[in-house]
Amino acid sequence: MQRTHRVVVLALDGVYPFELGIPGRVFGAAGGRYEVLTCSADGRPVRCGADFSVVVEHGPEVLATADTVVIPSIAPDHLGDGPSDAVRAALAAVRPGTRTVSICTGAYVLAAAGLLDGRPATTHWQLTDDFRRRFPEVRLTPDVLFVDDGDVLTSSGAASGIDVCLHIVRADHGGTLANHVARKCVVPPFRDGGQAQYVEQPVPAPTATGTAATQQWALEHLDEPLTLSRLAQHAGMSLRTFNRRFRDETGLSPGRWLIQQRLLRARQLLETSDLPVDLVAGHVGFAGGASLRRHLHAAIGVSPQAYRRTFRAPRPEEEQPAVPTG
Repeated sequence: MQRTHRVVVLALDGVYPFELGIPGRVFGAAGGRYEVLTCSADGRPVRCGADFSVVVEHGPEVLATADTVVIPSIAPDHLGDGPSDAVRAALAAVRPGTRTVSICTGAYVLAAAGLLDGRPATTHWQLTDDFRRRFPEVRLTPDVLFVDDGDVLTSSGAASGIDVCLHIVRADHGGTLANHVARKCVVPPFRDGGQAQYVEQPVPAPTATGTAATQQWALEHLDEPLTLSRLAQHAGMSLRTFNRRFRDETGLSPGRWLIQQRLLRARQLLETSDLPVDLVAGHVGFAGGASLRRHLHAAIGVSPQAYRRTFRAPRPEEEQPAVPTG
């Protein structure tokens, strides 16, 4: 039986309650695959970035038992000159190689502890200049939702904490479970980490001047060649106008958005069907199996076959029979 993965959330003074609750809500919806504990640096109650405090169940000693550590965001006026001695000591207890995750300004804590030196990372777009001034050693990527650098993941702002936690569930257990968790939490199942943090028009208006209808049409025709010209023609716009409005509405270029959608569909087929890789590629609009392999490896670092072996949902005949109890 697989051991339950322990997630330890380190709550610091000034923590935002919403972000503090994200790991428990997302990982707690994953069918018992994760155990989520919350601690403080000294075991005492933590003052929130609101007019109340929270009482935690654990002290910093549980950090040494974590498989994943999450640092939720804290109010900027609590950042000060860096983590206190107690916080530094708590982080020092984390075992080397433990997956570490920050939400928004939690990246300041990781950076101050030297955990982001020389690594790509992100934080809230409004704090870009301040973060770069404080931590020039960090390779800051300010315009994305989250950055996955293997054992260290950083996310940009409040809701992106949900995105990075769902990304972890997807990486650990596949898209079927991640989609199930997203449905339980009533959130979108997938937003690519490279998506822009700030989108001028996050929800396209249902009018003839938007690109929403063309986006839906493209999803229904992923197996066909979808050039920028063809998309613009469907939307009844010039290439320049379509490209600009598409970027305003999605935060992505049409080409990048198409690759993202094709990879999502390919991963679903790999998880739920026995189709050969070349046929999967054809169904989602890639030129062939080699193209799918290249794009999938660039996105998540594995081949289609390795992804299928890890995440393919069992067929009914492969399900283990229930063991009677009582």
